[in-house]
Amino acid sequence: MKPIERLKTIALEAGKLVREGYHASKTIHHKGVVDLVTDYDVRVEELILKRLVEHFPEYTHVGEESYQGTYDHARAIYIDPIDGTTNFIHGIPHLGISLGLWEAGRPIRAVVYNPILNELFWAEAGGGAWLNDTPLHVSTQADLQQALIGTGFPYAKVEQGAEYHWVIDRLTSLLPHIRDIRRLGAAAIDLCYLAQGRIDAFYEIDLKPWDVAAGTLIVEEAGGQVSDLTGGKYALGDKGIIASNGRVHEALLSHMKPI
Repeated sequence: MKPIERLKTIALEAGKLVREGYHASKTIHHKGVVDLVTDYDVRVEELILKRLVEHFPEYTHVGEESYQGTYDHARAIYIDPIDGTTNFIHGIPHLGISLGLWEAGRPIRAVVYNPILNELFWAEAGGGAWLNDTPLHVSTQADLQQALIGTGFPYAKVEQGAEYHWVIDRLTSLLPHIRDIRRLGAAAIDLCYLAQGRIDAFYEIDLKPWDVAAGTLIVEEAGGQVSDLTGGKYALGDKGIIASNGRVHEALLSHMKPI
């Protein structure tokens, strides 16, 4: 079985457990003031890690709920067992299992699976991006004023510090110059929607590697562009990310600034 097929099989298996949890009672814990984790986040990650040890033992496995250490590895798989935990708790089906395989600082293979909607997004470097068996292509929108933009808000907003003010300032600058904003609550799926052409661009700060390790490759393989907040090359762990169809990237950058 090819590596990408093994990753897809692992995501599909984990998806059964996510579907079970979506309709079940959950034990909820607070990682922060508004940052939540459920027993299903932990159980799904444990299942994924078990399968990765079997099928990808040569990689470092970096899971959101269990890993502690540096994010910079020669070969690593970044795992978000349920991206969109708050949606998962509230019964909102915008969520996904994210598996991003990186080598030498570059994404090589990616799978993002929404088991509630049965949407399996995947990509291989140089092989295009796909939703199930359908090839993905970013939108052709070239006018920022007509663009639909996705974003998210960092957990640090509760402190009303620099991150909070950055978010408010960017919205103030950007809103008059776009069609609208969507804040759906799962960055991995947002990036896949960008790759599919449902939205035209996406930006956010304070994301972790497991939030974007898979989605960035899916965007690039669908013809999109990914950068940091200044337009430079994006690296895992950067403070902010901008992704777009490539046609509105420069115009969107003009409303951003480093933090």
